[in-house]
Amino acid sequence: MNPKQEFYKTQADTIIKHLQKRRMKGYYCSCAQEAVKTAMALTAANTTVSFGGSMTLAETGMLDALKSRTDIRLLDRSLAKTPEEIKQVYRDSFSADTYFLSTNAITLDGQLVNVDGNGNRVAALIYGPDQVIVVAGMNKVVSTAEDAIRRVRNIASPPNCIRLNKQTPCAVTGMCAECLGDDCICSQTVITRRSGIKDRIKVLLVGEELGY
Repeated sequence: MNPKQEFYKTQADTIIKHLQKRRMKGYYCSCAQEAVKTAMALTAANTTVSFGGSMTLAETGMLDALKSRTDIRLLDRSLAKTPEEIKQVYRDSFSADTYFLSTNAITLDGQLVNVDGNGNRVAALIYGPDQVIVVAGMNKVVSTAEDAIRRVRNIASPPNCIRLNKQTPCAVTGMCAECLGDDCICSQTVITRRSGIKDRIKVLLVGEELGY
């Protein structure tokens, strides 16, 4: 284990202890492959599974692993052909047994911080699915909730806007302008400081740099 990996492990251990106090279950996975293996073990057969938009889920191979399983019902909005079908997937996701997503940032004291455009991702995090599995690279760790919001606005949102071809100031300048335009992807800011249902939210911290 090199110094950076050892640092990630030490930092993750601290976060996991705080997650426990906040009624969330934490796991440390040294690599993406380990994260996929852990997540698949947490996802029971004969259940309904859904997921929110996430570069992290794609980069880890988590989406491929979910799509390859024949023993679950996967709600995949990428297969929807119309806006109405996409909306139905969003709504059906609230009844899923397990919901996968990443988090825009996580604080050292175990708070999840997310900024969303449509709100379907954070809505499912807050309420609905019986189990929520959050997958996050250690590059998303910050000191405080305030640092987390700054991270989202100036590090995560600009490349996401570029990826999604959004016409926002941050896509042009690389920094947040607190815009209110039609293409803004920062509509909802949600800080998860505690899980109302113990261990409903499971956080897989991965010892790699993943997502934005």
